Amino acid sequence: MVSSPKTNQKLPIICEVYQKVDEDGNSKFKAMSRKGIYAAISYMFCAVLLIMFNKAALSSYKFPYVNVITLLQLICSCIFLYIMRQWNIISFTKDVSLRTVDNPIILVPFNTLVQTLPLALSYLLFMLVSMESVRGISVPMYTTLRRTTVAFTMVVEYLVSRQKHSLLVVGSVGIIILGAFVAGARDLSFDFYSYGVVLLSNLCTAIYLTSIARLGKSSGLNSFGLMWCNGIICGPILLLSTFLQGDLQKLISFPHLSSPGFQINGILFQAVMLLSCVMAFFLNYTVFWNTALNSALTQTICGNLKDVFTIGLGWLLFGGLPFDLFNILGQGIGFLGSCFYAYCKLKGK
Repeated sequence: MVSSPKTNQKLPIICEVYQKVDEDGNSKFKAMSRKGIYAAISYMFCAVLLIMFNKAALSSYKFPYVNVITLLQLICSCIFLYIMRQWNIISFTKDVSLRTVDNPIILVPFNTLVQTLPLALSYLLFMLVSMESVRGISVPMYTTLRRTTVAFTMVVEYLVSRQKHSLLVVGSVGIIILGAFVAGARDLSFDFYSYGVVLLSNLCTAIYLTSIARLGKSSGLNSFGLMWCNGIICGPILLLSTFLQGDLQKLISFPHLSSPGFQINGILFQAVMLLSCVMAFFLNYTVFWNTALNSALTQTICGNLKDVFTIGLGWLLFGGLPFDLFNILGQGIGFLGSCFYAYCKLKGK
């Protein structure tokens, strides 16, 4: 029996992890591995905690500079990666032979860095559109439209890598989208521009996640390497943007950083920001890890599933969530759809 030449041992990428094609050309879906389960759960855990820290900084301490938080998180991630790479705690590649051609400044071959430009550009576009997408639209409809990202991801995966999904998986995605529209049923006021920007944000998210999966296979970089390249490309651009917008100058006069009358609150605020940066590092890693090990679609579904836990924990910690039967019913339907998707992946259906 001749072994398949398509097998690639460098990185577990979506087409190799859970889909195979038999001799008759029929797709067979492999069950999610134990490592894949760990990656998915780790992502959801880190995502919920990061949202809580960001919520504390933005709401409890009234910190208005979202771009500054994102910039600090990127800088901290690059610092962590640089230190661990220099101390040989981690590597940026799976292939040991690639380490001998590292650029002493950027720590990866320049050609490899150029190869990751689509990932960085899609990340910047995703951030830009995501910030604009929250304007002029209510929270229920924003959540509703954002959850249609799963459909965009399925389409982009198919266009980029011809990735196909079973009917059961497609059905679970349909249930999630149905739940999203039920949750937002009380707010169906139509705003063409706002709706269009949110849907464009969904497309950018799908392209970003699909880029992670594709580059994980073609670039030879592991999750740490992809994070590093994304950080050193996006960091300077975001720094320049933040400076031109004046956020860095305004940051100096922020009360919890400069006023001596807020010493206790200042310490707590700085602790929250530090924990936010640390958790962002782990979240970024689990996003790359989960997407490369499982798939862009699985990452998107995990994002929907973690929303349920975020809503519950946010209500307990911060309150302010009004009771709405349609919203609760829609959340429940979406949760069942996510659980059904998880079942399909665990059973390889």
